[in-house]
Amino acid sequence: MNVEKQIKEYISTQPEPKHSEMQTLHQRILLVLPKCKLWFLDGRDDKGKIVSNPNIGYGLQTINYADGKTREFYQIGLSANTVGISVYIIGIDDKTYLTKTYGKKLGKASVTGYCIKFKTIKDINIDVLEAAILYGVKVTTP
Repeated sequence: MNVEKQIKEYISTQPEPKHSEMQTLHQRILLVLPKCKLWFLDGRDDKGKIVSNPNIGYGLQTINYADGKTREFYQIGLSANTVGISVYIIGIDDKTYLTKTYGKKLGKASVTGYCIKFKTIKDINIDVLEAAILYGVKVTTP
C-alpha cells in the first residue's frame, strides 16, 4: 500500500471529531509544505511490536547521532493520541524554543521540546501552530 493510502486509511479510522480535525491538519500541512516527502509509520518496530502511536510524517531531514550514524527522517509528525492530537517538530536543537516562542500563543496546548499536544483544534490558534511547523522545517532544512 502506498503512503497516501496508508495516511488516508489511518485518518479514516479515527473517531469523530478527531477524524475531521486530523484531515484538516493534514490538508493544512500539505498547503504550507506542498512538495514535502510524505511518510507513514505504523508505530511498530522491526519485530512488529507496537512502540508508538502511528505517525504521518512530512518533509525530509538527516538526523546525525552521537555514534556517527545518520538516518533520514521526517521534519513534522502528526499523530492521534488517547486524548487528542500531537504535532511533532523533529530536530530543533533548542528544546525550550517551542515553549518560549509559541507556548502561550498556541492556546490550550501542552508544549514540550518537540511536541505540541492538544485535545481539539478548537482549543488552539491554528495559525500559530502553522508558524511553529514552518519554523521547524526552516531550521532542519539544509
